Amino acid sequence: MFGFGHMFPEMPVGRTFSTTYRCYSVTMLGDREDVERGGKIIMPPSALDQLTRLNIQYPMLFKLTNKQTKRETHCGVLEFVADEGRIYIPYWMMRNLLLDEGGLVQVENMSLSVATFAKFQPQAPDFLDITNPKAVLENALRNFACLSQGDVVAIKYNDKVYELCVLETKPGKAVSIIECDMNVDFAAPVGYQEPERQGRPQEGSSQVDGQAMETEDDEDDSFRPFIGQGNRLDGKKKGTESNPQAQAGAQQRRGIPNYNHKRGTITFIRTSRPVANGNTEEDGDKAFEAFSGMGQSLRRKNRK
Repeated sequence: MFGFGHMFPEMPVGRTFSTTYRCYSVTMLGDREDVERGGKIIMPPSALDQLTRLNIQYPMLFKLTNKQTKRETHCGVLEFVADEGRIYIPYWMMRNLLLDEGGLVQVENMSLSVATFAKFQPQAPDFLDITNPKAVLENALRNFACLSQGDVVAIKYNDKVYELCVLETKPGKAVSIIECDMNVDFAAPVGYQEPERQGRPQEGSSQVDGQAMETEDDEDDSFRPFIGQGNRLDGKKKGTESNPQAQAGAQQRRGIPNYNHKRGTITFIRTSRPVANGNTEEDGDKAFEAFSGMGQSLRRKNRK
């Protein structure tokens, strides 16, 4: 009766947000590491006013498009404090879009599917030096809102920046990673080379437990004792010659390895004791009789 319905305009339904802005890197705002190491942008307050009047889906996700190079990426929004007509984005995002400072970029709100899988490729082999790469990546992606195939994202760990290319995302080419359970996989880093395998063992050697072992015929010439030559304080050469056996080329030979050894078992090696006078062990055992000696008595028996 009083017509209160005409005091508040109806909210438009089905409209999308699409505006062109001048794009600048976050460094123009000063020290904003929280923006540089993530995947979110800073927009002007007028954008927030327009978005609140539209029936959009939260969280707010946007597609950035460079129409000149036909490059696009996706991002979230962190704050609405930029100057009117400008947006501030991370530097790695400007590189993906091939944008210069002050370039024009079109911003559209998007609705993306929740991510279930993503595959990354490090752009340098030094990424393998990280002890737990998945844990580092999971912690870094908390500052991101979405991922796009083909983007090269930058993460910072231990004061070092690592770049990773997004090779694959499921269920779409662009996905939302906010509060999701996503499986992560890594491809071989760019420039990574597999370590060379050791060649086949040479003749005269055997392969035991994956390592080459020398046989009896191989000679160990790595060490020979007492082959050096001494020097005297008086300058004479007498008594300074090296060991004649070493000079003659005396060589040490290694023992024969037990190739039939089984892991978890202990083998006791028993050797027979040599018997004097050239007798064999069997002859020595027969010649010995316990308590076979003759006794002597101190008292002599009387002879009758």
